[in-house]
Amino acid sequence: MTINQLLQQLEPTSPILQASFGLERESLRISKQSQTVAQTPHPVSLGARSYHPYIQTDYSEPQLELITPVAQSSKEALRFLTAITDVAQRSMDREEYLWPLSMPPKLEEEDIRIADLDDPFEVSYRHYLAEKYGKKLQSMSGVHYNIELGKDFIADLFRVSGYASEVHFKNDLYLKLAQNFIRYHWLLTYLYGAAPIAQQGFLKEDLTDCVRSIRNSDLGYVNDSDVQVSYESLEAYVQSIEDCVNDGRLIAEKEFYSPVRLRGSKHNRDYLTQGVTYLECRSFDLDPFHHLGISQETLDTIHLFILALLWLDSPQQVTKELETAKDLNHQIALSHPLEALPDKAPLKDILTAMAAVIQHFSLPHYYQDLLQQIEQQVADPRLTVAGRLYPHIQNHSLEDFGRLKGQQNQDQAWTAPYALKGYESMELSTQMLLFDAIQKGIHFDILDESDQFLKLWHQDHIEYVKNGNMTAKDNYVIPLAMANKVVTKKILAEQHFPVPAGAEFSDKQEALAYYPLIKNKAIVVKPKSTNFGLGISIFEEAASLPAYEKALDIAFAEDTSLLVEDYIAGTEYRFFVLDGKCEAVLLRVAANVVGDGRSSIRQLVEQKNQNPLRGQDHRSPLEKIQLGAIELLMLEQQGYTPDDRLAEGVQVDLRRNSNISTGGDSIDITNDMDTSYKELAADMVKAMGAWACGVDLIIPDRSKKASRTEPNCTCIELNFNPSMYMHTYCHEGPGQIITGKILAKLFPEILS
Repeated sequence: MTINQLLQQLEPTSPILQASFGLERESLRISKQSQTVAQTPHPVSLGARSYHPYIQTDYSEPQLELITPVAQSSKEALRFLTAITDVAQRSMDREEYLWPLSMPPKLEEEDIRIADLDDPFEVSYRHYLAEKYGKKLQSMSGVHYNIELGKDFIADLFRVSGYASEVHFKNDLYLKLAQNFIRYHWLLTYLYGAAPIAQQGFLKEDLTDCVRSIRNSDLGYVNDSDVQVSYESLEAYVQSIEDCVNDGRLIAEKEFYSPVRLRGSKHNRDYLTQGVTYLECRSFDLDPFHHLGISQETLDTIHLFILALLWLDSPQQVTKELETAKDLNHQIALSHPLEALPDKAPLKDILTAMAAVIQHFSLPHYYQDLLQQIEQQVADPRLTVAGRLYPHIQNHSLEDFGRLKGQQNQDQAWTAPYALKGYESMELSTQMLLFDAIQKGIHFDILDESDQFLKLWHQDHIEYVKNGNMTAKDNYVIPLAMANKVVTKKILAEQHFPVPAGAEFSDKQEALAYYPLIKNKAIVVKPKSTNFGLGISIFEEAASLPAYEKALDIAFAEDTSLLVEDYIAGTEYRFFVLDGKCEAVLLRVAANVVGDGRSSIRQLVEQKNQNPLRGQDHRSPLEKIQLGAIELLMLEQQGYTPDDRLAEGVQVDLRRNSNISTGGDSIDITNDMDTSYKELAADMVKAMGAWACGVDLIIPDRSKKASRTEPNCTCIELNFNPSMYMHTYCHEGPGQIITGKILAKLFPEILS
């Protein structure tokens, strides 16, 4: 049975990069006005922190702790942290920001309000810490890096280990990692230490010069000297912590502070029978040069570092070697940011192990680059985080730098507020729903990103959501029925709701033969089962046969069947109906440009598309205007070409249909629309049996009221899976939040 030389025995194809990751980031909320810790309570918009899985309150009321779910890659973990940070920043008071440094700005004990939590023990625990260590010390913040080695990787190691028990093997494996982490922790302090100064009065005695990391030194968050925990064996580790708790040196097991802790069970003794699950590496200062406090390169370098700890043998004299390593780490932590590593640091051992891992397993060149970056930072301390931070110290203070960085990060969070940072590739309504779910503390898992398929849950309550509002609230056939415009029209007509007259065609020749019946009429040609306004041609005046044929081609390009319907004069409005109630009404103005007397239509389109609200593929509230076949046909009907210059003030429509998805403008008129039309739209949706539905009504004169007998409107379309973002981020008007109401309907136990 051996725990050493295991990596060396594995085949180069072994999945050594397989691992699960989790990140915990602490940060203080800072008031822009007072430029010190905020005195406001934990943001109420963040739901109940008693169960919130992602955003908690740490020691004090202004200290947020951002916790990622378990991720199957470091990239995904950082993506989770990106989104959670985005939600946290945009849920805070606009006059607050997150402090980007591990060491807080100048503050007094009375400025620090202990977290107002529901759990009496957690409150009393924090008061105990305040009495024992002082409130100021609790205000230091950092990043915890949690890692669990992959199941297949551990299985490969187990096979060559000679162990009979996998639990025993994993315990020894993680214990070895913990031992070696403490042995070589000093290298991480050198590379990533970023706490060079404390504001005057923070420490009992002010330092005379800058250092590398106060937080990672014995001046940081460490236990009293009488707390000695053994890493000689797992049994010794468990027993020594229990002894400290039993005799009062620690109030609870979690009060044991160490650069690394064994994790996976609530009580340490459970590790002996159930096994250690993962490591919690707690030694990382906030990187102020990265808005998340840690970078992707740092995460992957740590992963490589941990693999090198497996390559190295366990210490022979555990207690002695770990004490020596702790002293070395303290020395390096309190050395000047531009001071080189001391000669006694066993640098060659760890770098050689990292290189050996890369070579033996033929890791991607990316990891060789990471190793070269370490070597460069070792050669030049100015390249370390502390070295890069040093020039920003002014008058023995980093407060000006911290304020500037923190406010820049906060301003960045509010750019494109309609998007969820890290998930911009997803459809916009789904991003908004995810934002609300994270904000309110609903667990989420992305089951299929390309299909926008989510799993949401709270405790035992699970909901599946596709495209933001397709849920189990609709039975299977309803979306299918609404996807078929012929079926939709028939159902509404049977219930005596007004729909346009027309005919269905699946053959172009039959559709052309229909032309004599509509040659003198205003018509609409549209695909039978399309969405987002694709393939629709609208003729407000009688269409020529060539124009009609071109419209048929456009529609058939989107579907195998199409509809030719009477054109209904009036203004088109989109009603969003949810669970029997109209929640929003939107006036959509068709894609258009207005002349300035100088620019061509093509140039005006390009100028209008510069609006930051305009994007593509439903990732922005407004879509960029295109100059495709439909737009060119529309211009031709009005006697224009794209290169014609428009006189000042002249408006030219580029589409007849007013869909936002085809470049239209959105105007929220929810509060101005008469209730009678909202109720009529809701009745149409009820007749269809839908839960979430978009209703498109043409209303000639909305000063007149609507009723079932005299509707004064025509329903031209019902839309399953209607877009929600266009109701929230509008071209004009206050906007209506729909995604929050979706979640409230799905999880009434926490959001009602």
